[in-house]
Amino acid sequence: MSTHRSPLADRLRPETLEAFFGQDDIIKEGTLIRKAIDVGSLPSLIFWGPPGTGKTTLALIIAKAIDADFVRFSAVTQGVADLRKVIDKARSNQLLDKKTILFIDEIHRWNKAQQDALLPHIESGAIILIGATTENPSFEIRSALLSRCRVVVLKSLSNEAIEQIIRRALEEPKIGLGIEVKADTEAIKFLVQVSQGDARAALNILEAAALLSDVITSDLIKEAAQKSHLLYDKDGEEHYNIISALHKSLRGSDPDAALYWLARMLEAGEDPMYVARRLVRFASEDVGLANSKALEQAMAAYQACHSLGMPESNVILAQLVVYLAKCEKSNDLYMAYQAAAADARQTSNLGVPLHLRNAPTSLMKDLGYGKDYKYSPDFDYKEKQDYWPKDFKAKKYLK
Repeated sequence: MSTHRSPLADRLRPETLEAFFGQDDIIKEGTLIRKAIDVGSLPSLIFWGPPGTGKTTLALIIAKAIDADFVRFSAVTQGVADLRKVIDKARSNQLLDKKTILFIDEIHRWNKAQQDALLPHIESGAIILIGATTENPSFEIRSALLSRCRVVVLKSLSNEAIEQIIRRALEEPKIGLGIEVKADTEAIKFLVQVSQGDARAALNILEAAALLSDVITSDLIKEAAQKSHLLYDKDGEEHYNIISALHKSLRGSDPDAALYWLARMLEAGEDPMYVARRLVRFASEDVGLANSKALEQAMAAYQACHSLGMPESNVILAQLVVYLAKCEKSNDLYMAYQAAAADARQTSNLGVPLHLRNAPTSLMKDLGYGKDYKYSPDFDYKEKQDYWPKDFKAKKYLK
């Protein structure tokens, strides 16, 4: 097999919606994409989904279906200067009544100024933008740009879809691997498992395995993959999804589920200090006043992780996770602070009452700072005194 050809994932890229596996919910009859192709008019789109789910492929299929000029752009390596050249070409296309699709991969990596530079050209119809991102567009795409696009969510591919893609590579050697390769059912199932819904990963591993032998086994797949493919991006959406799952498992007092999500993070290489910080927060936010020892335990674990690092920290964090899961829970403190914070934001103009102010200078004393303040120990802590701003009705934040 020649090593100079394009990657297997590119060679197997489908050219029609009928050959596009695994995203039926967004390409079936009646969906936005189908209707847009049928009428030949496409709004600007943001494709949001994990790696290897077909974002680039779908953009290419759409461009071909509506006979548009497809310009592929990388947000990592190209900027506004490169964009100007694309716009010049797009305006020329407009004069010829030809559409231009500008596909920007990893669009979340563009800064505010770069994203804003797209707006007038989308408004004028010079380009149809298709942006691809693995990050949540709500956080990473400028609201002005996001409001001009429709977000299309691509999901991780099902095991069935991944298997279809693998079998196509094996059954069509002329466009696939280039040679006849045999793989037993067990090897295919194992490859599906380690690819974790990522078609590109599955094909890359398959191609690497085929370079080693024309008879592919599970052991060969394992060797080609080098290590199990864990779906976890420390800077991406799944990072936040998994820490959320850990938090909710702890809150729901399920130590076994909490251990599972902890292991998902640590085995994928997460920084143990990040996990420890989140658990310290949990000790006050969700355990709080129900068990004041929880914060002490969390801080002890934090210090231990700081001293030891990985892999020694895994059992320390496991101990803390189980402890926190088994603790009684109370969010009274968290809710009380939220209520107090809301009032504080709305009443930040209210001054501190004079009797509660310190008077370190004679001028401050002359102005009445500290006047009539009752020193609590002198009254056996039973003094009657107002501790609230003037014109603010006292509240009970704690139950």
